[in-house]
Amino acid sequence: MPQLQQALKNEYSKRLLRISGLRPPQRLARTNTGHYRMPTLEARGGWLELGLYPGPEIPPSEWESLTYTTYASDPSTYFAPITSATGKLEMKPFGDYGKCDLDGEWTPNAEKCPTIVRWIQSIGARFGRVQLLRMRPNTLRECRWGLHLDNNNEGNPETNGWAVRIWLELTHDDSSRLVLRQQEFDQRSEVQVPLPRGKQVVVDSQRLYHGGYHHGTATRYALISTVESSPALERWMDSQLLEPSPVSS
Repeated sequence: MPQLQQALKNEYSKRLLRISGLRPPQRLARTNTGHYRMPTLEARGGWLELGLYPGPEIPPSEWESLTYTTYASDPSTYFAPITSATGKLEMKPFGDYGKCDLDGEWTPNAEKCPTIVRWIQSIGARFGRVQLLRMRPNTLRECRWGLHLDNNNEGNPETNGWAVRIWLELTHDDSSRLVLRQQEFDQRSEVQVPLPRGKQVVVDSQRLYHGGYHHGTATRYALISTVESSPALERWMDSQLLEPSPVSS
């Protein structure tokens, strides 16, 4: 029975659930807000593939020794909060505390991953929710079933920049991909971004449906950070490009 239940979780049954209203559609991000949005990211459709993390080496102990938690809706994926709304080891929405997703506080996990903390700080832009993901292998079918939008800008004042996310892959498997779509069921818009160890990707995850695919045999780890769109983030992105381009003034 569990195998049958898993087989029924595919994007075709998901579409039927959306049509029937049993699984309400996610709210799409508004594009006409006053938040600053980065031209570099907008011009590329909401995502940008960067080069590999330039070092220093991040030891496995910085992700293996952390305290993880999960959501009841997805028992196969665990998160280690490095920041949270309160500094506690919890995954509660920042809005529950009247805060936006750019007002994170370091948790006890941060003390166990100093190299990761330095990487986040080196970006030079305001950041909020930072969490380390631990995920077991899955199939492309499962990944597509789970494609979703984040809600990074709940309560984010329009005087701030639009909150986006940076992905940093920490482990390696040739099959690892970040799957992106402009629309939930539009396979023609699907992009699969390879995720070798050290790969950095910036994603407007409230605009693009996304999910992780990893068909290898080992557990996969990645860092996901919410960061404010700003000229400072654009400068960092440009410094990390596979082929750097001139920084606009």
